[in-house]
Amino acid sequence: MSERILFITGRLAEKQVRQVLEKMQPDFQYKVYVMGVTVAALITSDMIIRRMPDAQGADRVILPGRCRGDLAALAQHFGLPFERGPEEIKDLPQHFGLAAQHYDLSQYQTKVFAEITDAPSISVEAVIERAYYYQASGADVIDIGCLPGTPFPHLAECIRTLKQEGFTVSIDSLEDADLLAGGKAGADYMLSLTTKSLWIADEVATTPILIPEVHGDLDTLDAAIAILQRKNRAFIVDPILDPIHFGFTDSIVRNHEFRRRYPEVEMMMGVGNLTELTHADTSGINAMLLGICSELNINHILATEVSKHARRAIKEADSARRIMYTAKQHNTLPKHIAPDLLTVHDSSPFLNSRAEIESLAAEIKDPSYRIQVSSDGIHVFNRDGLHTAQDPFDLYPKLHVETDGGHAFYLGVELARAEIAWQLGKRFTQDQQLSWGCAAQGTEPVVDLHTFKPAGNTLKKHED
Repeated sequence: MSERILFITGRLAEKQVRQVLEKMQPDFQYKVYVMGVTVAALITSDMIIRRMPDAQGADRVILPGRCRGDLAALAQHFGLPFERGPEEIKDLPQHFGLAAQHYDLSQYQTKVFAEITDAPSISVEAVIERAYYYQASGADVIDIGCLPGTPFPHLAECIRTLKQEGFTVSIDSLEDADLLAGGKAGADYMLSLTTKSLWIADEVATTPILIPEVHGDLDTLDAAIAILQRKNRAFIVDPILDPIHFGFTDSIVRNHEFRRRYPEVEMMMGVGNLTELTHADTSGINAMLLGICSELNINHILATEVSKHARRAIKEADSARRIMYTAKQHNTLPKHIAPDLLTVHDSSPFLNSRAEIESLAAEIKDPSYRIQVSSDGIHVFNRDGLHTAQDPFDLYPKLHVETDGGHAFYLGVELARAEIAWQLGKRFTQDQQLSWGCAAQGTEPVVDLHTFKPAGNTLKKHED
């Protein structure tokens, strides 16, 4: 016998819930139970216990995604599992795995080296502060960058202090003296060495990262690799990734060729030459480069956040490596795994068509404004009618809130979000901030959705 699922909803959402379930043609049996409230998000666990005599013969119960209350208490009272569904009804197919599944993103293959490029110019305290920021963004190794011709008297102190704080550290310089000093101070990695500077590896236990002695010439790496392999020393090779129009395509080919020659050698890719030197959103650049790393088994990248447009590059690289690793492990495309890299657009931005919104608006019997977005623009509606525009200023004269400052402010905020969502193709949900993936610092409270979903501004107003 197939599973029997009970869906609880409110009066307004009932029609849409039934339509979505019918269209899904699921392999389970289902019933829809309508609580005596208009808005499904206002359903509470206490209300369900009072008003629903039994679970209608279900094996489990799905609550609206914004429903508030204690799932454990409901499960105990009715003697079967309760869970929240998606926040949007049209996401039910994804919730049941018909178009996507939930993935574990805790694993990854590629380590992120985050470079502090101006370390010689800032204090040890500032280096430590930056290191903690990079670590919080996902960095595995803190890279201390040296600047050509710039004195760095506190180099050793920076490395020793970072090690005392528990960080894994690399020293990054083309000057032999810097590399030697960093290695003696306890750096775990040093970049970059060539055959000419390979002697430094004999002086310290630090793992060397090799680059070609002649830029672009992989043959100049062969001797250094052979020497280190004979000594049974760990090492990493960086064939160098070049910027666009300055050898980018050739450098991708070079990385591929190196991997063909040396299938087992550890590799690094310096992604900053693309993220820093291309004025484009870095989330997409990181996705592409980490995809290449995944295919070529490049398990170290060197990333930076120097340019202002690349201020989230470390965090994006962290998300990208997890998504690519997960896709590779499941032998699937890097789609529908996580929304972290969808920073500007959403895969399914407009849930309802204009006709569906008009149908919903016709059922509204109260004065509270609802705001939804379709491909046609922004829609605002209540019991007095529906108004559609692409510019929120065109809606203001129709809302009649000239003497209600608080309400006007609230609608202004929500309509501004709706306009941005419509312009960019993002998901808009009233009373919630727009989602910018891993590109923005989140400000909404983190809650345990298995126990409680806090009310948004509209719901709070209803409760007051």
